[in-house]
Amino acid sequence: MSDTDETGYRVVHNDEEQYSVWRADRELPGGWYAEGTTGSRQECLDHIGRIWTDMRPLSLRRTMAQSGA
Repeated sequence: MSDTDETGYRVVHNDEEQYSVWRADRELPGGWYAEGTTGSRQECLDHIGRIWTDMRPLSLRRTMAQSGA
């Protein structure tokens, strides 16, 4: 993929609050939802870098919070 890619992208997430970039012209795979941010691939990656600060899946964060870890 080149740095001059003109394809539109969107930020997507799943139920575990994991994020990814998906081409805007493609149907989302099952279990993934549009987060609302669209733009170039780099703009979407930059957004993910700002908002996804804890890479642990939601289920692990919940388990650790319950166990007091």
